[in-house]
Parts: sequence; structure tokens; C-alpha cells
Amino acid sequence: MARLSERSSWKALAAQAARPDATDIIGLFDTDAERASKFSLEAAGLFLDYSKNPISDDTRSLLLSLAEHSSVPEQIKAMFEGRRINISENRAVLHIALRNRSQRSITVNGRDVMPDVTTVLERMRTFSDAVRSGNLRGATGKPFTDVVNIGIGGSDLGPLTVCAALKPYTEDGPKVHFVSNVDGAHLANTLKHLDAQTTLFIVSSKTFTTQETMANARSARQWLLTQLAGSSADEALVSKHFAAASTNLEQTAAFGIDSGHVFGFWEWVGGRYSLWSAIGLPIALAVGFDRFEQLLTGAHAMDEHFRSAPLAQNMPTLLALVGIWHTNFLGAPTHGVFPYAQDLAWLPMFLQQLEMESGGKRTDRSGSLVEYSTVPIIWGAAGTNGQHAFFQHLHQGTQVTPCDFIAAAHSEWDMPGHHEILLANCLAQSEGLLQGLSAEVVLAELAAEGVTGKTAERLATNRSFPGNRPSNTILLERLDARALGALLALYEHKVFVQGVIWNINSFDQPGVELGKGLAGDVLKDIRSGHASPGHDQSTAAMIERICTIRGRK
Repeated sequence: MARLSERSSWKALAAQAARPDATDIIGLFDTDAERASKFSLEAAGLFLDYSKNPISDDTRSLLLSLAEHSSVPEQIKAMFEGRRINISENRAVLHIALRNRSQRSITVNGRDVMPDVTTVLERMRTFSDAVRSGNLRGATGKPFTDVVNIGIGGSDLGPLTVCAALKPYTEDGPKVHFVSNVDGAHLANTLKHLDAQTTLFIVSSKTFTTQETMANARSARQWLLTQLAGSSADEALVSKHFAAASTNLEQTAAFGIDSGHVFGFWEWVGGRYSLWSAIGLPIALAVGFDRFEQLLTGAHAMDEHFRSAPLAQNMPTLLALVGIWHTNFLGAPTHGVFPYAQDLAWLPMFLQQLEMESGGKRTDRSGSLVEYSTVPIIWGAAGTNGQHAFFQHLHQGTQVTPCDFIAAAHSEWDMPGHHEILLANCLAQSEGLLQGLSAEVVLAELAAEGVTGKTAERLATNRSFPGNRPSNTILLERLDARALGALLALYEHKVFVQGVIWNINSFDQPGVELGKGLAGDVLKDIRSGHASPGHDQSTAAMIERICTIRGRK
């Protein structure tokens, strides 16, 4: 296969990007009265408008050709068939099996995985129903009022994002808390308001060896024993107050967790794609298992669309291609995500992990260094807060930042008048980025105010906006479990398509593993009081300084 930059479709896109009118979005609207409808589509209950991007009919055709020539259709088929597309770890990539609501079998090594998936889901339902109903209680006979999920990365961000997004549906379940940071402040500030008698812990770690997670789990365990048993420390109490999402039954048993409260998942479930698995147990506890199933149903609807829709009408593919155009041909270094929903405040951080851990690779699938940009920096915050923070950069900054606006037509909160204001701001921001404000219009406004001459010229430059700044808008009918599932699956598949085109493995994370190994060595030195040989000069000096400070009384 020819290198990416050598493909005819890539070269044609590079030529297209070099045109003087390559970023003229307003011009595209001026010459096509049907542009808004031609550059939008609906799938799985979501509506995507990508017309406010500098993509002409010809550009879109070239991008679709790039996807075809990059074997996107074949790779989609390979993923859904359970082939080992995670080549560095020799694994299948089957988070789509976790939310497969059809009767279709999905096989790995000739074995249908769906019976195992169904079994775990049934066990999750039984457990979550028992906790929520009060049938399963703590060691002193009291029902659980609080759940603390202890995990990090995908074992934290996925369920945290979903629980926050579905906050309106959590009134009838226990309050769910999330602890991820090994900084003791995170766990301490969570525990200080809880009653050990009514607190359930979930330790979410596939291997049950993740350093940060296990440090927090051991401290939580000690807190529980101290609170409930004092110095007598009856460790049988642990089995009444701990559950786990893990595959390491030996270690969970050694920790004191009842095997009936351990929920497994499989090697073909990547961490950042794991909220659909037993890692989603906190979601089921927070909103009930029926709504957890609705989340799966929404994701499955997007999966089916992604699997079957032609590329030209395929929402994840088109969203991915818009990103490819901005990143690889127009040179945008970052991408903003702005959900106009306070309940989606964690979504930008969730997408940071999903996109940057998946796409932050410098080698292709053959092991060669890539010669093009891969994933941009993903950032953002909930609207309208962002408007009073960094939208100045979006409108007038020297770097153009493509962005996604996400909104729901209906609110789940009964606060009259608020949601209309929220929606108006969302649409107004994308319109302002597109239309801008010319110096001529500003001069006319200033003249009407009696400001003329050099003062008016100076103010006109300051108050004008270039416009032609790109954005997508994703509209949900309402932010419920089904729509949220479809939205998250949309972004997962967007990342998949981009990884295929960049010819990288989107499903490993060697950079994460590097840091883990180095941290272990530094930890030994901090505990010993001195830097050992082998560190660079700066790190060794910092270790020595920290040890000196910590040694002072």
C-alpha cells in the first residue's frame, strides 16, 4: 500500500487546501441555497450539521475517496467480525459486542462472545437491583446510600461522564462518587462526608494491579475497617462493602471481595471503551439497570448505522473526515468540544482521553514513523461558561479552532426560560463564528454613535471579527440514556475512522505504560530517601530535593 501522502486522493486534497478560497465558508453558502440540508444528516436519533465547515462538494468527494482508498469499509467489517485489529496486542476490538442488542452472534477465534456478555449483564442487573431496592445491605443491616467507584482512566472517566450526564435520573438510587487521583485529598474529601455503614465501594481495575487504583482501594478498605470495627478489624466486613470490576479473581479474593460481587470483562475491551462493560456498574447503580440498557441501545443504534450506512451518509465517517480536513490539510492544531448542557460538563475530558490516547501515535501500523499530523489537542468546556472564558480566542484569536457544539432541544430540568437562553447562545456562537462582523459594519455603528476619524478606525479593527470560522453542531432531542449512548458511540467510531486513515493502531497506549514503569522506580527512591543511579540529572536533583524537604521535621 502506498504511503498516505503519496495517494492520489491525499495529493488532490492538499491541492484543494492550497486554493485561495479554501477556507471561505460564507462563499459556499452564498453559492448554494441548499447547503445546510446537503451537509447535514440524521442517525440513531442524533442530527449533525457540518455545513459550517470549509468543505465544498468536491472536497467532500475527495475526502470520501480518501476513506475508500484507506480501506475504511473493510476495516469496519473487520472490527465487527472480531478480527484482531489491535495488532500490537494481537487482540480483537469488540466494545460493540457489549451493547449488541440484536440476536447476531459476534465471534472471537470462532467462539461466540455474546453468551458471556449476556451473563455478565444479567449479573449486573441482579446486583444493581438488589442494592437499589435495599435487599443487599451492609454489614450492620443498613441499605447502601452511597457508592464510591475507585478507578482511573477509562475505569473512571466513562462511568463518571455518564452518571453526570444522566443526573436527572439518579434521584431513586444511591449517590455515586468517583475517586481516581492517587492524591490522598481526592479520597479523603470523598470519605469525610460518608457513613461507612451505608457505603459500598467498587474497585474498577481489569488486572487489579493499577498503582493509583489499588492505593486508593487499600486506603478505603482501611477506612471501612476502622470505622466499622475499630481495632478489632473484622476483615469479613470487606466482603459486605466491596465489589469489583476485574478479571483477577485471585487478587480480588485476597483483598476480601466475595467472588459473587466480582464482575469480569475481556481482553478485547479497551479501557477507554469499557463503560459499556462491567465498568459501567456504577451507572446501573445510579440510574437503574433499565436505563443502563437504554444507554446500550442508543450505542447499538449508532453501531448499526456505522456498520451499514454508505460512507457518504455515514455520520461517524463524515465527522471523522471533517476532522481530517482541518487537521491534515488546513493545519488546525486543536479541536474544541462545547456541550451546551451542564450535565455534559465531563464530556470534553472524556473525549480528551478517547481521542488523544487513541490517536496520539507517531508510528503507523507497520512500525514506520508517520509524516503527518494525527490527533489534534482536544479541549473544551460546557456552554455558556466557555463564552466568558475562552470564546474570545475562538472569535478573534490568531489560530483557527474547529469545534463541535452539542445541544439538546429539550431540557430534563424544570427551570422555565433557562433552556431557551441556553439554545439561543449555542446557535448564536456558531453563527457568530461563521458570519463574523466586518469593519465596515462596525464603522457604520460607530458613526451612528458619533465616533469618527482615527478613533473610529482604531475601534473598528478591535471590534471586527473575521468570520469563516468552522464548527459542527450535534443536536439531540433530549439528553436521555439512549441519546447519550448514541453520542458516545458516534465519537468512538469517529476515532476509529481517523485511525484507519492515519494507518495507526487506535487501541493501544504504550505512552501510558512508559509512565507507569518510570513512576515505580522514582517511588522506590523517594521512599529510600535518595536518587538511585540511572535518572537524568534534572530528575535526580528533584528527587534529592524532595527527599531533603520531606526529611525536615
